[in-house]
Amino acid sequence: MGYKSLADCVADLEKNGHLIRIKEEVDPYLEMAAIHLRVYEKQGPALLFENVKGSSFPAVSNLFGTLERANFIFRDSLPSVAKLVALRNDPMQAFKKPLDFIGATMTAISALPLKQSLFKNTFYKTTISALPQIINWEMDGGAFITMPQVYTEDASKKGVMNSNLGMYRIQLGGNDYQPDTEIGLHYQIHRGIGVHQTKANEMGVPLKVSIFVGGPPAHAVAAVMPLPEGLTELTFAGALGNRRFRYFYDEEGFCISADADFVITGMVYPNENKPEGPFGDHLGYYSLTHPFPLLRVNNVYHKKNAIWNFTVVGRPPQEDTSFGALIHEITGSAMPKEISGLKEVNAVDAAGVHPLLFAIGSERYTPYLENKKPQEILTIANHILGKNQLSLAKYLFIAAQEDAPNLSTKDIAPFLTHILERIDFTNDLHFHTHTTIDTLDYSGSGLNSGSKVVFAARGDKKRVLSNQINLDSVFESYAWVMPGVVAVNVGKYEGEETTRLQMEKINQSFEGFSSAGLMLIVCCDDADFTAATVNNFVWVTFSRSNPAVDIYGVDVINEHKHWGCNGPLIIDARKKPHHAPELIKNEAVEQSIQRFGKVGAALEGWL
Repeated sequence: MGYKSLADCVADLEKNGHLIRIKEEVDPYLEMAAIHLRVYEKQGPALLFENVKGSSFPAVSNLFGTLERANFIFRDSLPSVAKLVALRNDPMQAFKKPLDFIGATMTAISALPLKQSLFKNTFYKTTISALPQIINWEMDGGAFITMPQVYTEDASKKGVMNSNLGMYRIQLGGNDYQPDTEIGLHYQIHRGIGVHQTKANEMGVPLKVSIFVGGPPAHAVAAVMPLPEGLTELTFAGALGNRRFRYFYDEEGFCISADADFVITGMVYPNENKPEGPFGDHLGYYSLTHPFPLLRVNNVYHKKNAIWNFTVVGRPPQEDTSFGALIHEITGSAMPKEISGLKEVNAVDAAGVHPLLFAIGSERYTPYLENKKPQEILTIANHILGKNQLSLAKYLFIAAQEDAPNLSTKDIAPFLTHILERIDFTNDLHFHTHTTIDTLDYSGSGLNSGSKVVFAARGDKKRVLSNQINLDSVFESYAWVMPGVVAVNVGKYEGEETTRLQMEKINQSFEGFSSAGLMLIVCCDDADFTAATVNNFVWVTFSRSNPAVDIYGVDVINEHKHWGCNGPLIIDARKKPHHAPELIKNEAVEQSIQRFGKVGAALEGWL
């Protein structure tokens, strides 16, 4: 469906039962987010807030709240776009199956960005403070744009074909920002905008930035797509939306998306930063206050009848989970084509995406050996941990496809079971210390600093996992997560020395104790919560631990600088003083929004 605007999409969704209008006034401070979260949890419709307190602009959220709705929005273009991405990833396909890919080539040509000046007179000017000031979590540093499309160009090679369109969060106010004239940009330096800023800094010139909000939904998807080399976000947006990305430049030389609902333009000057955050983020915790680039606002534009687009970020699954599922549908097996021998990789959403990866690779090295050990999959693991966003992972579990051809990285418990049935903790753990992790992950030793570990399993099943082992003599309080995995309460974290003594005590308790069938012990603050669901287990375990610091073991061995253990592995996943606080809903707000779910109200049946 070639939507010309966000309003077109909203109308289409409403006509087909995918959207509800909320006419009552809603407070952008916590209430809008709370409503969104409750409706998302029930896999409910998109939401159009017509009466946002303090702003004359309506706002829409949950557009991509289900994969079904995302597929509906792009129902006419997904097949051709998937072929286009596949062709870019593997150009030889065009020669092998030329008839299959003629359409993809035509799609790319017909989707090139289109410069049109006739849209200049369709925009009006406003201010930052007039925009919906949506605050999702009560410790947030201010209002944020959570669905922005941030546009920059290479300072040395101007033009839309040398541009980057990315989704980086924008803080509209609070902290030390001067109202209406300063806003904050949060992004990691290796992203496209970071490359552009580095180039501008080297040239000693300010970086021009245009922030688009709204517009055809294809534009937002393009801003988060991991695209192959040579396929620009603007071209992809045109292909996915069945409508070329229309743009023009304003009098001050800023690129304007002609179909956007809102456009903020401004300059980022070299080495000019201000504190940004806190912000409730996708790991399920707050990202804290840190210096990030400052944008000095030039203009704020909006269309007539503009609609503000937003989402709510928090502990997965959330709306960005559906984004990920849509991206996977479009890109298919793109990553395996980039890494030889890789069959499948999955950033586990329930763990916060970046902390935990599952992967399956081929194991073709020395297949004649009887004592099968991980070899090729270790090479593949190193490739994975050096690849784009995957490099932010802390834990990588990788299996050999030959051992279980039907194994899937999407099924958490079966995949972990496969690994734990085969892994040799004396040989198959491989650490990377003093390295980078996600900027949003505070389990490490500093900002963007931590460690990684690879769990590599190959070969025949070595053991039978059990959850029927009586551990009463070892732990006062524990709960089984699944066969082979137990969550235990050992008291609150009180520092490294106390932890060392606690681990020594656990080791002593296992002397003479038969632990066959037990492979992983997770020390946590609440064993019952951790063991309640597999999702809770992976979130607590892998978002609250730094591998090189928080992994211990029963009967530890050190051989030629290789660490391992003969008994169960122990992960200390307790909250620690340097960790960021987790996201907690405001109970007063949760009660307040119940008025929208009463009989006859807009959200009857959804709240």
